[in-house]
Amino acid sequence: MCPTPLGNLGDMTPRALDALRSADVVCCEDTRVTGKLLAALGVAGKRLERLDEEVLGQRAAFVVDRVLAGETVVYCSDAGMPGVSDPGARLVSAVRDAGASVEVLPGPTAVATAYAASGFSCPRFYFGGFFPRKEGERRRALDTLAHLEAVGVFYESPHRLLALLDALSKAMPRRRVAVCRELTKVHEEVVVGSAAELASVFAARAEKGGLKGEIAVVIDVAGAQEELQAADEALARAQQEAGRLLASPGATKRDVVERLQGEFGISRNDAYRLVHESGAKP
Repeated sequence: MCPTPLGNLGDMTPRALDALRSADVVCCEDTRVTGKLLAALGVAGKRLERLDEEVLGQRAAFVVDRVLAGETVVYCSDAGMPGVSDPGARLVSAVRDAGASVEVLPGPTAVATAYAASGFSCPRFYFGGFFPRKEGERRRALDTLAHLEAVGVFYESPHRLLALLDALSKAMPRRRVAVCRELTKVHEEVVVGSAAELASVFAARAEKGGLKGEIAVVIDVAGAQEELQAADEALARAQQEAGRLLASPGATKRDVVERLQGEFGISRNDAYRLVHESGAKP
């Protein structure tokens, strides 16, 4: 598994270059992309075979047989670390299941690069691959992110960036977001701000000529102000629910307190206070 530069050829490691030179065959997502890379790196006469998502299911067993027969097969994605949001993961699984050896070389990856470039200080991050396209799946992903105690890192198409920023501005208007575009390339940029601010920036740019390039979107964890707002909203919802629960047949003070804690995540003291204010009887 051989990582390749995100854009800057200077990021090709000597070890990865040696692996390409010594390979019996180089399998890749797109032979044109990898062919241009090998030519730029001065690696000549290497056999290239297409192994993208479409053909992997048909050819995985064939590749495994060649590895078992003693061939050295190198796999490259179009850019960055193979196996991250590309067919490489399935290939690794198939080779390992057959008892053959897999060696993963370290190297460039847009995930870690974007996370570091954001400047967000939370020590944990969650990589979600490409952000969901469908509205329902996108909404569920945003609901999960709202409560996740980790920075979220996602890949996104330039054609869907504005839709994502619009959804973020509605779901998490106070969150800091970083749009990392064309990492390590000539036109690299990292723009940080609220989702609404970034939507304005990139909408204006789209009107002038469209958005292009590889994009990673980094979403910060909730700040103190957002956490206070969420706590206030949860308390307000619990207050509305307390009266209804108390009116239920057979409801006791303890039952309602536990229900409010479990459903709204409020403290026991707050739950007791709401129950008392709602006129609970022991």
